[in-house]
Amino acid sequence: MATSPLFSGFDGLMTLSRREGVDIRPTLLRVLTDLYVQASRHTDDEERQFVELTSRLIDEVDDATRAAVRGRLAIYPETPLEVLRRLGLRPGDQSERPLPLAQAIPSPPPAPVEDRPPSDAERRLAANLAMQPADAAEIYDMFFRANSNERAAILHSLADTPLKASPRIPEARAERALEILEMAAFAADVESFTLELGEALILPARIAAEIVGDPGGEPLATAAKALSMPSPVFQRVLLFLKPEFGTSVHTVYRLSRLYDRLSERSALVMLAAWRGSTMAVARIAKHRPTLYDDERNRARAAATSVPRPAAQAGSAGIARTGSRR
Repeated sequence: MATSPLFSGFDGLMTLSRREGVDIRPTLLRVLTDLYVQASRHTDDEERQFVELTSRLIDEVDDATRAAVRGRLAIYPETPLEVLRRLGLRPGDQSERPLPLAQAIPSPPPAPVEDRPPSDAERRLAANLAMQPADAAEIYDMFFRANSNERAAILHSLADTPLKASPRIPEARAERALEILEMAAFAADVESFTLELGEALILPARIAAEIVGDPGGEPLATAAKALSMPSPVFQRVLLFLKPEFGTSVHTVYRLSRLYDRLSERSALVMLAAWRGSTMAVARIAKHRPTLYDDERNRARAAATSVPRPAAQAGSAGIARTGSRR
């Protein structure tokens, strides 16, 4: 089945959601719902894919995620009937008097209150879940393949995800980096700006170059938010760093508005995904499959590298015979 551009990348993420480790199914359902309600109309293929993906996720997520998705889809007029039934909603009828579509969610019975302090194991379980390298690589690829609206929806959904965010950059290191980044932006020195950004965020040069060189600008806004860059400084960076940003009033306004609405936790979760994706690439390179002629090639290399034995001292005189002394 061909995948619609609206839901590109979700087939791989559905496979990841069934693995052991981090449960990313609540995040997938929130992102999928946000992307679907952004459009006023959908094709039959998009509606069929939305029903298939949400049907596999609605019954497997927690009550809080299900309630949030139910609230978004209850007021959306183009919600498929199958999804409404699975959420316990009734389709609205414009000819009749409007009625609330969402039914009351029964509250769970209150848990018994315990006076004892939580144990170390309970503290670890209550903490945020660490992000696996494969999950980080999928989030990294999905974010860079998405368009501007989809990237904004992904960043908005990461604010409520249970995935563990990267720790904040130390304040002294962030202040020194912001000063260097602003001077490099004034000089339009993209190379120095990229180098300092990668060192401050502890990112490889390849990912730092992709963040700065992205034509949309959303990765640059996310990286700046991870460094707690003030909004006026970020606007000056947009105006002076790259001509394609500074000469477009629409681009500067769009990215500035996104930056003001972007939360620090979303930026730090995306930073954790950028860092974790490098671990996934390193693991793939480490476990390279063995070819059928590797043993033969190694044997040839070993045979050619064996040095010839040196002649022992005095061996030339031993072979000579004769009467001459």
